[in-house]
Amino acid sequence: MSEFNQTVAHFVFLGLTNIRSLELVLFTIFLIIYLLILIGNILIIVTVVCDCCLHTPMYFLLGNLSFIDICHSSVTTPKMLLDIFFYPKVISFGGCMTQLFFLHMFACAEIFLLTIMAYDRCVAICYPLHYVKHVNLKICAYLVGGLWVGASVHSLVQMVLTILLPYCGPNVIDSFFCDVPPVIKLACTDTYFTGVLIVSNSGMISLMCFLALVTSYVIILFSLRRRTAEGRRKAFSTCSAHLLVVVLFLGPCIFLYIRPASNFSSDKLVAVFYTMVTPALNPVIYTLRNEEVKKSMQKLWLQKKIFFTRR
Repeated sequence: MSEFNQTVAHFVFLGLTNIRSLELVLFTIFLIIYLLILIGNILIIVTVVCDCCLHTPMYFLLGNLSFIDICHSSVTTPKMLLDIFFYPKVISFGGCMTQLFFLHMFACAEIFLLTIMAYDRCVAICYPLHYVKHVNLKICAYLVGGLWVGASVHSLVQMVLTILLPYCGPNVIDSFFCDVPPVIKLACTDTYFTGVLIVSNSGMISLMCFLALVTSYVIILFSLRRRTAEGRRKAFSTCSAHLLVVVLFLGPCIFLYIRPASNFSSDKLVAVFYTMVTPALNPVIYTLRNEEVKKSMQKLWLQKKIFFTRR
């Protein structure tokens, strides 16, 4: 039980920069981005819930993606914004492990959800006559429930492997949030084996989801050979938004986790991208490229105007 007798009671973040004037500029930029994340994703959730025309598997999954994006960005961004006004930027040991757990849970949940969305698009395009049988709201609810169980197990493994290490020396984290790679560097023991287990855990999930995504799009491409030009255009329009989100999210994750540990300063920029920029872009990608969502938002806005006008 000696591993649990931590001598480090808290960690100190170095943050993104030590230049005060630049910190204030970044605070303004990141506050605007975070507000856009909240507004954009809440708007999508409200639209999907309120418009019965959007009560389909595709939009049910889209609403869940927006919920995960809000949660994922909220794990790190509020703390980072507050820390700009404090020195040193401190987080307790328990708070650090909690942040690490939820960060990985929501990130893993998003990867699983993007994989389920690829399956949804594959069945809709390639097997439209069997779509209702193989993809419906009940099945989607089971799949979403399963992804939360899987994401929780993955995150619990990551946290346990990290928390079991002894921390008795340096407590400065060269980042603006708690994540596995920068935290285990501070352990007072050789972390090579633990690092291999952690990378293997993340790598297995990423590889399985990546193969599932590739398989789905290969099947879609083969199916489109028999379609008309108009049919191919509609299919590409449906899939392009999802494919763009997959690239924007999985790309930074692979860069950060499925490679040897490093001291690259670019890691911070990549972390900013996948914790803040991608969740802000998702609503834009899906609403600007989806006529049904835009029409539903316009309809809800008109209903709201009529309601307040009558009052």
